[in-house]
Amino acid sequence: MVKIGDVELGEFPLLLAPMEDVSDPPFRRLCKLNGADMMYTEFISADGLVHDAKKSFQKLDIYDYERPIGIQYFGGQLESMIKAAGIVEKANPDVVDINYGCPVAKVACRMAGAGLLQDVPKMVELTKAVVNSTRKPVTVKTRLGWDEKTINIVEVAERLQDVGIQALTIHGRTRKQMYKGEADWSWIAKVKENPRIHIPIFGNGDIDSPEKALEYRNKYGVDGIMIGRASIGYPWIFREIKHYFNTGEKLPPPSVEERVEAVRQHLIHAIEWKGERLGILETRKHYTNYFRGFPHIKPFRMKLVTTDDPEVIFATLEEIREHYANLESVAG
Repeated sequence: MVKIGDVELGEFPLLLAPMEDVSDPPFRRLCKLNGADMMYTEFISADGLVHDAKKSFQKLDIYDYERPIGIQYFGGQLESMIKAAGIVEKANPDVVDINYGCPVAKVACRMAGAGLLQDVPKMVELTKAVVNSTRKPVTVKTRLGWDEKTINIVEVAERLQDVGIQALTIHGRTRKQMYKGEADWSWIAKVKENPRIHIPIFGNGDIDSPEKALEYRNKYGVDGIMIGRASIGYPWIFREIKHYFNTGEKLPPPSVEERVEAVRQHLIHAIEWKGERLGILETRKHYTNYFRGFPHIKPFRMKLVTTDDPEVIFATLEEIREHYANLESVAG
């Protein structure tokens, strides 16, 4: 049984990655229904929380049906990280997660996110302060290092464990790589095999099929896998991986009916969460991914993204269902 503190995650948990503008409550709900064992919020700015930014506070919204869930936040200043830890704790997640992996310039170049891989002592200082500021288990998500010449993940893992984190997720790329090239899980395996390490180690990067999930589980010995981009528009990835683990067989891709229903549910819950206008606007970016591989989908997609009337959207979804119902398959 893999545990983060007292939070039980099963024998080999599948985790939904914290993804900006993706991992919100409507999307997390679909991933949970399809087998995600633990989920994380979009990452949240510590400064935004400390200064009462509305957008930051809205990202703290979590629901009991999502549990176990971690709230992830980032920052580079000691005082704001400590204050934000208290704010996050009041939202009552199961886990508080610190982001030391975000590679985008506006975060990393301000010595937050992956930027702190250039200053491990400061990373350790911030982490220790957060651990001491909350009663929740603290976890970290990070990368291998700043670039290929400064891969320091083995040291980072030991030092963060020493100050009290209770699980570590490692994305198998450096900050310099961003999301390009191939994730190098051999470094993740080195952390897992380190006899000093006793906390769960989760691997992240490039898991986009049940076959690769099984291969990497067996080859690298991690305690679980975090899935990010492969779940966007495809929350079924979690159930497909679990089925493959259990049976060695691949599930067929979701039917047109399932895809349309997922989009309906995503939109319904987005409207419930943020109101009609924002719910409709924020769901638009997901349609391309949900219907990826559908032949001649563009006219339908254009209708979906150019109307502000939810009834028109629901009617268009029904048109899609009827139009594609007789197709034997669409791309998975």
